[in-house]
Amino acid sequence: MTDLAETSLEQQPTKKERNNADLSRPVFKRVLKVNSLQAQRVVERSFQRVSDSLFSIDVILRIIGEQDEIDQVESIIQEHIEKVSVDLDTATNQLQKLMEDNGIEGAPEYTSPNQYDIEINSPQVAQFAHLVRKLDNLMLLVDTLWLNSILTSKQRKDATYQWQQRLIKLAGRIIGIEKRARISAHSKGKKDEVEAAAPTQETTDEEIASEADNAESGEDEKAA
Repeated sequence: MTDLAETSLEQQPTKKERNNADLSRPVFKRVLKVNSLQAQRVVERSFQRVSDSLFSIDVILRIIGEQDEIDQVESIIQEHIEKVSVDLDTATNQLQKLMEDNGIEGAPEYTSPNQYDIEINSPQVAQFAHLVRKLDNLMLLVDTLWLNSILTSKQRKDATYQWQQRLIKLAGRIIGIEKRARISAHSKGKKDEVEAAAPTQETTDEEIASEADNAESGEDEKAA
C-alpha cells in the first residue's frame, strides 16, 4: 500500500510543472474565405502574427497581475479595433449608397479566392478576422463600382491601397502594444517568466515591424 501511495505521489506533477505546461485553452477552428487581393495580403502578411501577439499580450498581462494595467491595455486594443471597424462601416455605407444611386445591382466574382485555416483563441482575434471580412466586402464594392465605370482606375487604386494599409497599420500597433507589455514585465523582474510562457517572436514583415516600433515608442499616438 505504501509503495502504491509513493508511486501515485511521484506521478503527480508539481505546482511549478503545471504552471510551465501548456494550458488547455478554448479555441474555435474556422475557415476564412477571402476573395479580394487586398484582404488576402492582410491575412498572409499579418493574421498569424497578430494572433500570436494577442495571445502573448494576454499571457504577459496575467503574469504582471496588475488589474489596472490589464484593463488599460485591453481598452487601448479595443479602441484601435473599433476605430477601424467603424471607419470600414462608414465607407461601406457610402459605397452602397453610390451603387443604389446609380442603379447597380449584383457583384463580380473573383478568379482566385483563397481559404485560410485560422484559430480563434481570443475575442480580439475574432474581431480582427471580422475586420478582414469587412475589408473584403468593401473591396468588392470598390471593384463593382470600378467595373461599372463609376470609380476611375486611380480612385480604385487609392481606395484599395488605403484600406489595405489601415489593417496593416492596426496589426503593427497591436504588435507594438505586445512589445510595450514585455518591457513593462521586464521592468518588474518577470523577464524569464514571460519568455518561458510566451517567447518573443520576430516580425518578418518590414512594414509591420516599423509600425510596431512606432507603436512601441508611442509615435503612432502622437501622429493620431
